[in-house]
Amino acid sequence: MKTVDEIYGELAAAFAGATGQTAGQDGDMAVRLYAVAAQVYALYVQADWTARQCFPQTASGEHLDQHAFLRGLERKEAARAMGTIRFYVDQAGGTDLTIPAGTVCMTAGLVRFETTAAAVLRSGSLYVDAAAQAVEPGTAGNAAAGTILTMAVAPVGVSRCSNPEGFAGGTDREDDETLRVRVLETFRRLPNGANAAFYEQGALSFPEVAAAAVLPRNRGIGTVDVVVATAAGSPDEDLLERLTAYFQERREIAVDVQVRAPREKTVDMSVAVSAREGSDAAGVRTAVEQALGSWFNGGLLGQDVLRAKLGAVIFGVEGVANYDLTAPAADVAVEQDELPRLGSLSVTEMKV
Repeated sequence: MKTVDEIYGELAAAFAGATGQTAGQDGDMAVRLYAVAAQVYALYVQADWTARQCFPQTASGEHLDQHAFLRGLERKEAARAMGTIRFYVDQAGGTDLTIPAGTVCMTAGLVRFETTAAAVLRSGSLYVDAAAQAVEPGTAGNAAAGTILTMAVAPVGVSRCSNPEGFAGGTDREDDETLRVRVLETFRRLPNGANAAFYEQGALSFPEVAAAAVLPRNRGIGTVDVVVATAAGSPDEDLLERLTAYFQERREIAVDVQVRAPREKTVDMSVAVSAREGSDAAGVRTAVEQALGSWFNGGLLGQDVLRAKLGAVIFGVEGVANYDLTAPAADVAVEQDELPRLGSLSVTEMKV
């Protein structure tokens, strides 16, 4: 693209050829020509931007959304992390205590979580578990176990709270590059109502589905298994029923389509981490736990767990100076219908 000065030079040369004098000899004309050059440059910029929005390879933002819409796709919105918060009392009481729905608890970093349904701590019990979700959608809600320790307003009689297991399933809004890959994939692998692309793209058209795998003839000739995973991992029965109904209306004649959850493959991890000088070592280790918890999501369906990728996740955490990954000891091979799930996780201080 030409610069403003280059456009001005061409205009000035044309002016000199027509009048026999340079623009520099007429100060007012020089100003006018430069103003015209700036407007022509703006038109170049606008034309270039318009051309980029015309093609899914270069479109961005809402214009990429329009390309996706033409291919039957939608940008996936951010999802909230889900988990369980445990509420404790110091001494078992003689009456039931109710933990109201909407009770807000927080991490040290002020990431907020709220209970999604009321829970009752029965008389004689010291704690009760309540289903909860992150208040704000996104990966920030993927809290490691034992990091939710503060209540915004403690229910009457409750002394403290914690999360015995990590919160998972939180995802950020789909970015342009991820959506672009999905849009272009619909051109590279054209669905024809019978091939794997048809079933895979149909499953991915549901916003809850993070990944899908298609296994033709898995149960014999005339059968198709569609394996789906959500951001949190395995889909619930409601989603499976809706997907089944969707494919029953669109399947080929005499084809038996089964939509099911993936087989889960547990991956235990052990890593020692050293923090950079001046960083909070305990905070860095907690951040590593959260990063690994976020990485193990439903999008990993059918993907091998590579030590190199795990190392990139760990080293990408702010404040990590070095690490020693001892488990898994080797890359973990994953079948097409398997979903890697984070099992036990040990993040310790690296001995120097």
